[in-house]
Amino acid sequence: MKIVLGITGSIAAYKAADLASQLLKAGHEVHAVMSRSACEFITPLTLQTLTRHPVLVSLEDEKDSWRPGHIALADSADLLIIAPASANTLGLLANGLAPDPLTSVYLALPRKTRVLIAPAMNGKMWDHPATQRNIAQLKADGCEFIGPATGDLACGYQGIGRLADLPDILAAI
Repeated sequence: MKIVLGITGSIAAYKAADLASQLLKAGHEVHAVMSRSACEFITPLTLQTLTRHPVLVSLEDEKDSWRPGHIALADSADLLIIAPASANTLGLLANGLAPDPLTSVYLALPRKTRVLIAPAMNGKMWDHPATQRNIAQLKADGCEFIGPATGDLACGYQGIGRLADLPDILAAI
């Protein structure tokens, strides 16, 4: 299966390396697309080395071809998984905004392509009515969600907001 792995700005972004590695070991082809804020937590080089494919971070990365990379990825993907998905990215996706390759891939996906979202954020952000509206819209649009999990959060709080455990994400895939 060809999987596009979207990674957004969250401390949980470091877990994307392990997720990519496990997906490859399971026989999947993985292509990473990162938000700029994800690069504050994990480097594109890490994902490029693991996946053996270039990593899209900005639309400027697509200058080497006449065909935009985000369109090619969307056309060929069997699954888009966004792990971790930040509150900001949920808002962009729910409102059809595409300022970067990840949100552009999402909008360019054929309707039949499965989308799995694994949120990770502070519990207050997760519970906020705006985030919940965005989640409801994405579910209405056909997106599936895994998590978030409950436990210790990077911000020092405890509660809902952790990235779902990797075995749970792999099982959902």
